Amino acid sequence: MENHANQGTPELRRAARLSVAPMMDWTDRHCRYFHRLISTETLLFTEMVTAPALVRGGALHLLDYAPEEHPVALQLGGSDPAELRQAARMGAEAGYDEVNLNVGCPSDRVQSGCFGAILMTRPELVAECVSEMQAECRAEVTVKCRIGVDEQIPEDVLPAFIETVAAAGVTRFTIHARKAWLEGLSPKENRDIPPLDYPLVHRMKAAYPHLHISINGGIATLDDAIPHLEQGLDGVMIGRAAYHQPYDILGTADARIYGKGTGPTRAEVVHQMLPYIEAHLTAGGRLNQITRHMLGLFAGQPGARQWRRYLSENAHATGAGPETVLAALAQIPEAA
Repeated sequence: MENHANQGTPELRRAARLSVAPMMDWTDRHCRYFHRLISTETLLFTEMVTAPALVRGGALHLLDYAPEEHPVALQLGGSDPAELRQAARMGAEAGYDEVNLNVGCPSDRVQSGCFGAILMTRPELVAECVSEMQAECRAEVTVKCRIGVDEQIPEDVLPAFIETVAAAGVTRFTIHARKAWLEGLSPKENRDIPPLDYPLVHRMKAAYPHLHISINGGIATLDDAIPHLEQGLDGVMIGRAAYHQPYDILGTADARIYGKGTGPTRAEVVHQMLPYIEAHLTAGGRLNQITRHMLGLFAGQPGARQWRRYLSENAHATGAGPETVLAALAQIPEAA
């Protein structure tokens, strides 16, 4: 097949110096809007959206996002090349800056659908999938993978995987620096138990300097992230820490990673969320659908526990609205 690879814009590649990982049940559109207020530069990802849900299920609402979220990437899960081609086209038509193929998720549900980390064992199929995705997709097509699965030897399989998929036109990879054990470990255990191998990911960048390679896994602070960039990697992806302590990661990212000015304070972020919250409630939504993503905003600050408790206990109540958020903010000594 003719290679229609979209190599992405310089702006997108610059944004990918720091990204917030796609996380199921967490990085929905409300979470991404909130994160974007804290950092204007960081690349944001959707939750994984399965190609069958879009193509066969017609679940187009899964593509919803706010224009303010850009730069934003759609992560797809699937293993049927024709289906992924359609899903990638739908994502590009929706305006996503990037369409990413999940070759790293270790969940049982993903395995049974023959996508996610199990695809590490089928690099030729991944190459066929991304080739099809690129055929009708204006957005850049990228891959997020592990260093291997089960009994595979990462030093052998990862270079072979990268070469095979890169030959199909992919020039950007995010590598979670752990194996996935599909036999014997739960998805949660797969996030922590397999040992990290950061040096292997750095060797991949040295071996393939023309590729844009980001590292993921176990990175919890910007102080952890910046040395990877200084040592030559093109990007760092942070997951749970960016969700649970969003301001600690994103609040200084624009200045430290991108050389931009400082962003809003925590309290200013809360006030900037209020119009978005009001619009969501007017459309029939509930407050806690948004505020559940804001619980960690004041992590480590005086009053953080009271902030979390007030929102947890009150945001689900019928009629809860912006005044509930402001009452929670009043629990923060500095904001009060």
